[in-house]
Amino acid sequence: MGVELDKSSISMHNARMSHARHTYTTDAVRFVQSYAKINLTLDVLGKRADGYHELATVMQTVELYDTLCLTMTHDTGVRVTCSRPELNNTDNLALQAAQAVCQRLALTQGLTVELHKRIPLAAGLGGGSSNAATVLLALQAWWQLPLSTMDMLTIAASLGSDVPFFLSGGLALCEGRGEQVTPLAAQWPASMRWLLLVKPSISISTAAVFRSLAVHDYSDGTRSRAVCKALQAMDELDPHDLHNSLERSVLEQYPAVAQAKADMLRAGAPYVRISGSGPTLFAPFPELSQAARTQHLLCAQGYEVYLSRAVYPDLKDVTFY
Repeated sequence: MGVELDKSSISMHNARMSHARHTYTTDAVRFVQSYAKINLTLDVLGKRADGYHELATVMQTVELYDTLCLTMTHDTGVRVTCSRPELNNTDNLALQAAQAVCQRLALTQGLTVELHKRIPLAAGLGGGSSNAATVLLALQAWWQLPLSTMDMLTIAASLGSDVPFFLSGGLALCEGRGEQVTPLAAQWPASMRWLLLVKPSISISTAAVFRSLAVHDYSDGTRSRAVCKALQAMDELDPHDLHNSLERSVLEQYPAVAQAKADMLRAGAPYVRISGSGPTLFAPFPELSQAARTQHLLCAQGYEVYLSRAVYPDLKDVTFY
């Protein structure tokens, strides 16, 4: 038999979530923000026996976010409504996360998830994974659920390889297939104070990109370790260490991404890297004036461009230089 929550115990004073900022309207409604990420590195070490690939990747949450509104209802079951109609289905990871919690704890509480998307879809920015982790964190804090850290990680890993990272967010080294997360100190280079994200007008299947990897694309994780070492020493990053094993395949198979990279460099980006499996590219800037000028030039060419920055919501968005 299912369990119904005791709503009288639900309080606005629950412990704050790790990476999802939140506001309240009533005891039955909660708004939460769900942040995107970029991959500073993505070393693919090789293929595993379970069909996944062994990874070493340094990820960072950035100030580009979706907004979710969670509303408790008087009936049972979980429903989702999204500003992108193609996500109004059971493939929506925010919906799957809520259902996973209810099934694990046999909860009968009804819930509606409204999702306002700003993070581009299938873009290498982890939008769906972030939505899933944000729902897990929100429900754990809001409903005071008896879920341990390991319980949360297990549920998160079952939803997707990037979901465990978003349970903490910030800056982290992720290994295994992505589920082994080692948080790093919130130290960010001054040369990367501003981040320009450019999304070409295509979407890319992560699975298809991994299937097209060649053996010579594999790496040994040296660059990810070098980036971790530099960040912890508060040194500037060597652009050559910002390596993505998927980049060759993406640039060769998707001319629109290669063109966007060239256009970014011509517009003033010091260097350009692909986030995740793409197609989103990012470029760092030390000063807002240069980043804004480059953004203006790329917008004039018709690109979808976001001017962003690294965020550490658990530290009240303070970035250390």
